[in-house]
Amino acid sequence: MTLGVIGKKLGMTQIFDEQGLAIPVTVIKVDKTVVTQVKTVETDGYNAIQVGTISAKEKHLTKAEIGHFKKNSLENFRHLQEFRVDNPQDYKIGDEISLSVLDNVEKVDVTGKSIGKGFQGTVKRWNFSRGPMGHGSKNHREPGSIGAGTTPSRVIKGKRMAGNMGNERVTITKLKLVKVDSDNSLVLIKGSVPGCEGRLVTIVPTRTKWN
Repeated sequence: MTLGVIGKKLGMTQIFDEQGLAIPVTVIKVDKTVVTQVKTVETDGYNAIQVGTISAKEKHLTKAEIGHFKKNSLENFRHLQEFRVDNPQDYKIGDEISLSVLDNVEKVDVTGKSIGKGFQGTVKRWNFSRGPMGHGSKNHREPGSIGAGTTPSRVIKGKRMAGNMGNERVTITKLKLVKVDSDNSLVLIKGSVPGCEGRLVTIVPTRTKWN
């Protein structure tokens, strides 16, 4: 993963381009992001930097987190996240990650936690076909058989069944970066991004292998 920014999804709106066409965009507010730890192959086995965002009170943190920030003379942050980088030596604790990492970037990958839809059946969750709707049928939206009896006499792992839908980590790739407003710390991305309003999302330049 390349270095990116972390922001809060504010919602969707539309802007107009030079031709007067309306472009639906998602507005993301990027808060101050500070390097809280630098990891290298020699010390941790891999190259990465840890960043923190969204100021927090001590009562909302664990003692380990509080000690981690005090050790490095940093303010408290609610959210910590790592970015794998090839040049960790170029960063030091306390550096602020600005929106300049998105300069000259046309497409981005956005990662967030999708909207939770609660407990759903197999028809809605996995697009299963329904059974006959006649009055004699006892199988309208039931899942049906979930495996053989004697062999293997168990339910195979990964069987698609009813359960919680949504509320999982999702990445949408190759979204067009429409505008970066550094003065107001806003990023405008064409289309929708994962998660509900107020959720944190990670924005990184689109990876080369997906081009």
